[in-house]
Amino acid sequence: MSPASEQSGLALGESPSTERQRLNLSRSAPVFELEPKAEEPVEDPSANEAVTMLLKLLRKSGSNLKMEDFEDANSYRRKALVCAGEASRESIARCLAENNYRVFVADDIGEAMETMRSGELQLVLLEPQFDPTDQGAAFVVREINTLRAAQRRRLFFVLLSPTLRTMDAHAAFLNNANAIVNLADLEDLPHILDVAFREYNELYKDFNSALSLSAL
Repeated sequence: MSPASEQSGLALGESPSTERQRLNLSRSAPVFELEPKAEEPVEDPSANEAVTMLLKLLRKSGSNLKMEDFEDANSYRRKALVCAGEASRESIARCLAENNYRVFVADDIGEAMETMRSGELQLVLLEPQFDPTDQGAAFVVREINTLRAAQRRRLFFVLLSPTLRTMDAHAAFLNNANAIVNLADLEDLPHILDVAFREYNELYKDFNSALSLSAL
């Protein structure tokens, strides 16, 4: 077994396919909500007035744009599922939420599987210590490995590792991951993901264009 594979969920316990697991698939992972800050910024009413005036001008020129179009454009957030051990899951979720991700945090493999099967995620982050009692990491890896090619291309899988180097392309390939992030580099996670997504979208730019698909 390669050093990279030893750190993946596949190396934890018995194969998840050899035992029938009692998984609770009735509930999805909850959304991680940031606590409101003590001093929330006061909304500037002139901003909405400016947008309204712009819309009026655009409508005179024949545009069909609405206020919701501006709101949707400004509120796009990648949906991320965090599958990590208790010691690190909250800090990872907070880091992503503070950087405009819509974050779901799974406490166990049942929540993780139900959320993944919703088909609405763009990002899955997995730590080998996720739900070790029920071989959670192994189940997540297997679920990703069994996705059809079209589904797999629309899901960015990040393996969080205590030993592998961040952005080690060879280790990522061996683990069927899109990127590796060392746990010591979690403070830089948003920046690392920005770079990884930019490279990934550039790689599939022509492919997505041909299929009329948006970038991840």
